Amino acid sequence: MTTASPAAPNAGRDAPMPPQVPYIIGNEACERFSFYGMRNILTPFLVTSLLLSYPLADRAGIAKDVFHTFVIGVYFFPLLGGWLSDRFFGKYHTVLWLSVVYCIGHAFLAIFEDNRQGFYAGLFLIALGSGGIKPLVSAFVGDQFDQSNKHKAKLVYDAFYWTINFGSFFASLLMPRILAAWGPAWAFGIPGILMGIATVIFWMGRKKYVHVPPSPPNPHSFLNVARTALMAPGAGAGRLVAGIGLLAALGALALIPQLGFVIAACLALGLFLLFGGIGTGMQLERARGAHPDEAVEGVRAVLRILVVFALVTPFWSLFDQKASTWILQGNVMAMPHDQWWWPSWLVQQPAQMQALNPLLVMLLIPFNNLVLYPALRRMGFEPTALRRMGFGIAFSGLAWVAAGAIQIYLDGGHPASIAWQILPYALLTFGEVLVSATGLEFAYSQSPPSMKGTIMSFWLLSVTFGNLWVLMTNAALRNALVGSWIAGSGLSETAFLMFFFAGFALVAAAVFGLYATRYKLVDHYRAA
Repeated sequence: MTTASPAAPNAGRDAPMPPQVPYIIGNEACERFSFYGMRNILTPFLVTSLLLSYPLADRAGIAKDVFHTFVIGVYFFPLLGGWLSDRFFGKYHTVLWLSVVYCIGHAFLAIFEDNRQGFYAGLFLIALGSGGIKPLVSAFVGDQFDQSNKHKAKLVYDAFYWTINFGSFFASLLMPRILAAWGPAWAFGIPGILMGIATVIFWMGRKKYVHVPPSPPNPHSFLNVARTALMAPGAGAGRLVAGIGLLAALGALALIPQLGFVIAACLALGLFLLFGGIGTGMQLERARGAHPDEAVEGVRAVLRILVVFALVTPFWSLFDQKASTWILQGNVMAMPHDQWWWPSWLVQQPAQMQALNPLLVMLLIPFNNLVLYPALRRMGFEPTALRRMGFGIAFSGLAWVAAGAIQIYLDGGHPASIAWQILPYALLTFGEVLVSATGLEFAYSQSPPSMKGTIMSFWLLSVTFGNLWVLMTNAALRNALVGSWIAGSGLSETAFLMFFFAGFALVAAAVFGLYATRYKLVDHYRAA
C-alpha cells in the first residue's frame, strides 16, 4: 500500500506544496553539480592527461568515443534501476543504495587520475549509480502528488529541472578552473563530496516521503501481455516481424569484433525493441481474453509512448555533443579577453562555455511559463507537451546549422572569437527546455501506474540511442570510402558532420510533428 506523509495535501486548487519536495530538490541540486562537474571536464582531461600515450591526431576521436560510451552507460542503466525499483526495493531504497555506488565511483576518479583501468572503472560505477537513480528521482517527484494537487506537479518539475541546471551552471564554471589550477584529484574529488552531501540530504527526508511500494509479480504485466500476443495459437505476421527482430539483434551481436561491444549491444537492443514492438502491436488483440482489457490497452499505450521516445533520440545525439564536439571546436577559437564585455575573470577555458547552457535554462523556464506560453495561448495556440517537444527538436537542428557555419569559417583559416558559440548554445538550450523539461512530465503522466519507473527508464534510454548514433557515425568515419565521400563534398569532416546532424534533427522534428497529431494524451496521476 502507499504510505503518505503525515502532512497530506489538502484537496482543491489551494492544496499546499508537499513538504517533502525540498529534500528531493536539494538532493538533485548537489547530485547534478557532482555529475556535471565531472562530465564537463571529462573530454579535456582525457585529451590532455589520460590519453597522452596515444598519437596526438587520435586523442580527440578517442576522447569522444570514451565520453559518448560513458553517456550511453549513464542512460542505459536506468533500465536496471527502474526494474529493481518497480519489482523489489521501491524508489527510495534503490536511490539510496545506488547513490552509495555513485560516491564510490567519484572516489575512483580522484584516486586513479593517472591509471586508465582504475579511471574507467570509476566511470563505470558512476554510470551505474547515476544511471540507476536517474529515472527514479524524477518519478519519485511525481509520487509525492495525487489528483488533488497534480496541477502543482508541473511547477515542481520545472523547479526540479531548474535546480538541475543550477547545479550544472556552477559546476561548468568552476570545475574547468579547478582542473587547471589544482589538478584532476581535486577536480574529480570535489564532485564526489557533493554527491555525498546529496545522499545525506535525500536520506534526511525519509520519514516525510510518500513511498509507493514495488509492484508484486503481475501476470498481466507488459511483458506477459506481449508474450501472450506473440505466442497465441495461429500464425501471425506480427510474430514473424518479432522473429525477424530477434534474428537481427543476434546478427548485431555477431558484429562485436567489428563494431565493438557497446555499439553492437545497443544496436541489438534497438533492433529487438523496434521489431518486437511492431510485432506486438500487430497482434495485440490476440491477448484479449487471456488478459483484462485494461492490461491490453496499457500495453498499447506504452507502445505509443515508445514511438515518441524513439523520435526524440536525434535530439540527444545533438545535445550531448556540446560537451565533446563543441568543446573541441572551442579549443581552436580565441577568447575575446580584449573586449570590455567579455567576463575574463570568469570564463577562461573553452569547457566553461557549457555554463551558458544551464544559465539560459534557468532564465528560459520562467520566461516560457510567465511570458511565452501565455502569449501563445492568447494568440490561440496551445503549447501542448508534444508541440513543445517537436519544436524543441527543430531548434536543436538550427543550433547545429549555426555551429556548422562557424566551423566553415574556421576551416577557411579565419580566426574566430569563441563568443560566436553563444548563438548555437542559445538555440540548443531553447530546444532543450522544450524537449527535456517537458519530457519528464510527459513520461510520468502517460505511463500506467505499475510502469512508472520502467517508462522513465525508456525515456532515458532514448539518450543512450542518441549517443549511439554519434558512436556509429564516428565509426563510419574510419571507413575509407566514407572519408573520401566527405572529402568530395568540399567540407571538412567536422563541418560535414555538423550539417549531417542538423539535417538528422530537422527530419526527426517533421516526423515527430506528424505523429503528435495522432497521439491521444492520457492522465495516469494516482487518485487523491
